[in-house]
Amino acid sequence: MIKNIAKFSQIFLVALLLTACKAETAQAVSSDSEVSKPETPHGEVTKDTVVDQNEFNEAVKNAKPGDIIVMKNGVWNDFEMVFDAQGTKEKPITLTVEEKGKVIISGQSNLRLAGEHLIVSGLVFKNGYTPTKEVISFRRSKTELANNTRVTEVVIDHFNNPERFERDFWVMMYGKNNRFDHNHLEGKSNAGVTMAVRLNTEESQNNHHRIDHNYFGPRPILGSNGGETLRIGTSHFSLTDSYTVVENNYFDRCNGEVEIVSSKSGRNTFRGNVFFESQGTLTLRHGNDNLIENNVFLGNGVPHTGGFRVINKRQTIRNNYMHGLKGYRFGGALVVMNGVPNSPINRYHQVEDSIIENNSIIDSDHIEFGAGADSERSAPPITSSFKNNLVINRSAKDSIGVHDDISGIAFSNNVASGVTKLPVSTGFADQSIKLVKAANGLEYPSDPALAELGVSKSLTILDKKLTGASWYAKPDNASRFSGGKTIKVKAGEDTLTQAVAESSPGDVVELAAGNYSVSKIIQLPHAITIRGSGSDKTLIKYDRTTLFEIADGGSLKLDSLSVDGVDAPDAYGNSVVRTTRYSMLSNYELLVSDSKFIDLDKNHSFNFLKVASHTFASNIVIENSEFKDVSGHVIALEREIDDLGIYNAEYITVKNSRFENVGKTVANIYRGGTDESTFGPHLDFSGNTLINIGKNKRNKSKASIFLQGVQVASLKNNELKESTPITVVETVGDPITTVVNNKLVSTPETSIKVFVK
Repeated sequence: MIKNIAKFSQIFLVALLLTACKAETAQAVSSDSEVSKPETPHGEVTKDTVVDQNEFNEAVKNAKPGDIIVMKNGVWNDFEMVFDAQGTKEKPITLTVEEKGKVIISGQSNLRLAGEHLIVSGLVFKNGYTPTKEVISFRRSKTELANNTRVTEVVIDHFNNPERFERDFWVMMYGKNNRFDHNHLEGKSNAGVTMAVRLNTEESQNNHHRIDHNYFGPRPILGSNGGETLRIGTSHFSLTDSYTVVENNYFDRCNGEVEIVSSKSGRNTFRGNVFFESQGTLTLRHGNDNLIENNVFLGNGVPHTGGFRVINKRQTIRNNYMHGLKGYRFGGALVVMNGVPNSPINRYHQVEDSIIENNSIIDSDHIEFGAGADSERSAPPITSSFKNNLVINRSAKDSIGVHDDISGIAFSNNVASGVTKLPVSTGFADQSIKLVKAANGLEYPSDPALAELGVSKSLTILDKKLTGASWYAKPDNASRFSGGKTIKVKAGEDTLTQAVAESSPGDVVELAAGNYSVSKIIQLPHAITIRGSGSDKTLIKYDRTTLFEIADGGSLKLDSLSVDGVDAPDAYGNSVVRTTRYSMLSNYELLVSDSKFIDLDKNHSFNFLKVASHTFASNIVIENSEFKDVSGHVIALEREIDDLGIYNAEYITVKNSRFENVGKTVANIYRGGTDESTFGPHLDFSGNTLINIGKNKRNKSKASIFLQGVQVASLKNNELKESTPITVVETVGDPITTVVNNKLVSTPETSIKVFVK
């Protein structure tokens, strides 16, 4: 009897140990995706490697708490993924990959999440676009949401709809208590917010999401509203609280529009983020009780780089560092807006009960109080404070603007250095300050008496390496025209055409002296430089409707050559350079220097540059060049005629060049509508000579240069002879038009007028 009891005890002990071992194994699987699949026939944790879409769907259908679904390496094309499962806090269900960076989701694909306690990691969305309005959605349907779910180390790289203004979103968060971290989002080029949080139902409000340690890579200028990188809420639900935390993210050259981050809800926190050379601001557009703290804005002198914009009630902005920011108006280093009395929910609510304290604003061009003041936005800030801030300019400038009554802001214990005009008589001390760099890489006053002002020395700059997916490379800032090889070409028939066809991105095609004939339209799918031996030595003629066509992804640099249009077909609408007729996602550049263009007059409307709608140039430069006998426009940027604030180019620079016998305009630049979400277009037109310009009967503008809606225009030191006038029509915003020191000979005075709708 005693022996039997002892034997039973041994069996019981072994069974107990085996049970404990199984439980320990299951717990390990829930926290470590690399644990191999245990052989357990009774429904415990499994690790299931799937090789195709059917196996994926079956694995998701059968997934149980703690299970791990592993996608095999390869390209998964045209895959609308649905990950709908029910995990638990202790045992989430994980979707991951065989090897990080080697599972590519391409074609028309997306991911919808629904259920509880899910984890997704390692996917790369590339070479495609979503067939719906979202690439990653934290819901399957309007009623099936994801909660307590984490998306981490996922990449979305240039996953854009091919139609530039077909709006979609890369990431849309619904539900509650979700986390989006260590992800890499780069190259959103079509319309639509890169990432957004929705509060459109009660199930997605008071959500307590966390968005952290993500790399938001370069977002190019959209040239329209709808280019935000991150938005939390919408105006319709803006008086609802979100409680979303946005921390330790890196915003790298996010330039889509004036709002980099648009907060449109309440009780959100933005802290520890870095905004690097990003054009625009972190904007508290709608909603109350938000906190902005410990963020670093590094402009490095890049135009339109900004800090934050304050609207609404009970906002707190503290311990933020702003350096080298060049933005102005709504895009300044610090912008405190005027509101609309009794504002509707979608306009501008008055700034009330807000605190701006212990911020350092260094070598930044503009701080604006009462910004946007006009007959509608007539409610200035009230019951707010501005205290313990440092405003320091090493080169003195009038950097603080006041646009309305600011007696509702209590200024106290602020210090300014290098500010030529202070906004108030008390609350700002004016003194000379020397800056020294601290161990954290930020600059502080050398005077210890100022230690309590500006940002604390405990503030750190987030290391870009700690954001995004560590295994996915972040883009550099190299010029698109660099890094290639030099291709030497001899004169002859289609030798130029062949050389370009064999070129790679960044290559230089170097033309020997002589004559070149081109019988085919030269397609430019990437950036290329074509360099001649001198405008009097290298001559190109062509017999098609255009010489160069810039395709999506292409750019062109022409240097030291001549182009003669004498052999172009006898048809209207020829050009030397044109964009593809289709919508372009990539912003292109066109750079021309030390070159000559003649006989562009075969039939009417022969342009040097001809663009299509929904194409966009980040930069057009013409320097030290000559254009003679052109029946159309030299630069025609007037294809966006829907008056929605869309336009065709951001920066246009024309310097030290000669234009003679141009039938239409040297530059026709159009931006219609009243939208205030963009910075451009910009025109710098200086040191040029214009002779007999604009007299063609088909020149509808009756101008030698026609600008409508251009936001920044500088026309200096030009000479116009026997030409039609310069005409400028100012529209939305606060356009800056400078017309000085131009010599007009037998040419009417410049016309500057305000557009009246």
